[in-house]
Amino acid sequence: MKIKAIVTGATGMVGEGVLHECLLNTEVEEVLIINRKPSAESHPKLKEIVHLDFFDFTSIEGNLSGYNACFFCLGVSSIGMKEAEYNHLTYDLTMHVAKTLLRINPEMVFCYVSGAGTDSTEKGRTMWARVKGKTENHLIGLGFRKTFMFRPAYIQPTKGLKRVQKGYWVLAWAYPVWKSLFPKFVCTLRELGIAMIHTLNKDYEKYILESNDIVRLAND
Repeated sequence: MKIKAIVTGATGMVGEGVLHECLLNTEVEEVLIINRKPSAESHPKLKEIVHLDFFDFTSIEGNLSGYNACFFCLGVSSIGMKEAEYNHLTYDLTMHVAKTLLRINPEMVFCYVSGAGTDSTEKGRTMWARVKGKTENHLIGLGFRKTFMFRPAYIQPTKGLKRVQKGYWVLAWAYPVWKSLFPKFVCTLRELGIAMIHTLNKDYEKYILESNDIVRLAND
């Protein structure tokens, strides 16, 4: 199956890395990125929509049909936020986008990046983990052809990309050590992108993917 993917969050580190792998991969025929500001990316198989309001896609719905994958990498930090605000910008926004895409592309595969420590019970003490857990649970129940929740811990950045957070480069030198000592908790940004691509054409027994699952699927 040739892949036509929508990528959100391409102006962030994870989204940029996933987009990079999509543009390199021969299985991916077309990529549409939806951003609030221009990405300055250019590639023959890349399309871009700059759209400010992710709670209202009415004006761009006509451009969203014909895609069989969504790699949802958009997210905000919970630091300094009350739960209601974080819930609105995480759960409400994600569900609105997902429901819109499902209505337009009912055979779509949806991949969502949450993070290690996400709370599927929705009852734990950590606010962001509860909200992410609720988001995951409701995405799984929407009815996409396949839905995968990506929960990476430490992500080794891809050299040459522009949007890597400074803290990652400070820690990047230690990746071989962490890979040796804590293999279940590390993956590369390249593996994350390839694993998402593989969700369409390869079978995997889990739909919640921790770092070691991401590595395994990427190398399958």
